[in-house]
Amino acid sequence: MYALVDCNNFYASCERAFNPNLCQKPVAILSNNDGCVISRSDEAKVLGLPMGAPIFKWEAFCKANNIKILSSNYPLYGDMSHRVMTILEQFTPDVEVYSIDEAFLKFEGFNNRDFTEYGGQIRHRILKWTGIPTCVGIAPTKALSKVANKIARKFPEETKGVYVIDSEEKRIKALKWSKIDSIWGIGFGLQKRLKAKGCKTAYDFTQLDDDWVLKHCTIVGWRLKKDLEGISKIKIEEVKAKRAIATTRSFEGTVSDLEEIKERISTFAMRCAEKLRQQHSSCNMIYVSLRNNKYINNQAQYKASTVVSLPYPTDSSLVITEAAIRAVMSIYKPNFSYKKAGVAVMGLVPTNNHQLQMFATENPKHKPLMHTIDSLNKKYADYKIKLGSQDLKRTWKMRQERLSPRYTTNINDIIVVK
Repeated sequence: MYALVDCNNFYASCERAFNPNLCQKPVAILSNNDGCVISRSDEAKVLGLPMGAPIFKWEAFCKANNIKILSSNYPLYGDMSHRVMTILEQFTPDVEVYSIDEAFLKFEGFNNRDFTEYGGQIRHRILKWTGIPTCVGIAPTKALSKVANKIARKFPEETKGVYVIDSEEKRIKALKWSKIDSIWGIGFGLQKRLKAKGCKTAYDFTQLDDDWVLKHCTIVGWRLKKDLEGISKIKIEEVKAKRAIATTRSFEGTVSDLEEIKERISTFAMRCAEKLRQQHSSCNMIYVSLRNNKYINNQAQYKASTVVSLPYPTDSSLVITEAAIRAVMSIYKPNFSYKKAGVAVMGLVPTNNHQLQMFATENPKHKPLMHTIDSLNKKYADYKIKLGSQDLKRTWKMRQERLSPRYTTNINDIIVVK
């Protein structure tokens, strides 16, 4: 059996866990730089606040309806997600972290287990230990566990947050209830083909001929169909290193000075290199992009990007930053006011297992230097150690005018009981 454990309105629930005054109140969480709504409590959804709403257009609506607006507190959300996933590992060793707020669990060898009761234990422990409410869907396959989770979320009173598909009758009933456009793994293009074939529900999809599905939906669609039929074809995936790492940011304002853009690119490249070392990878290529504000209609539009190939795989901040600065200089044009830039490292290979070059090798002093920089920055936080190409007095800050305290990741923000 498989389970999908999904945290309800995760970002809003994290805020409520430390601020009970927000419970039973409409809450909305904003994206980077306080741009758009990316998470809503159920109360905010009922009031009609849409997902992705630009806050500058909806601020009056939120004020009129007493919707509490908060900036994204990613250090808090990341830490709470880690706590939830750690708790899930107590129930089974086979856990696939699918996103920041949901995970698949595989129950192998759990014979004669009452899964409704077991799912209730999972919900209770997560709620008691973290304050995060969840829903649990359990079924013979991953795709069906997704469907079961939606039912548990849709009907909380009847299911108590846990729904188990453990019979053919329940499977067919759940699939007939599920609209084709709500099924996990069916994108917009596949939806169009299936609707043209007459599929309105997930059950209709399972009634299609296997040969037709293989021809028009590829092997991925066929596996999904079999999963929905109760035949497990989508397995629990192991954690894999990322194939590319990117850091992209909108500037606080518009920037036209090349030196300031080089400083930002240097900071972005430094962050990418740090992420590389965290997953023990090195990169072969660096992608750099630059663009002006596309929302200003009365100015000429300019966006450009370039890829730089490195002579050898590296995770050195010195090498990556130098290459990124050269790249942005090659695409920079004066007389433009730039709004956004980005750096991505690609062609990733394991640091300790890649093809060596005969005539081009990295300076052996870089490895211990990078280790020391990472250790000091982790110990003292806030990136105390920087490169000379960075602004030593500047720390990159998003616009977060409604930011809550970092209750679990900053000693100065922990709750004090008086």
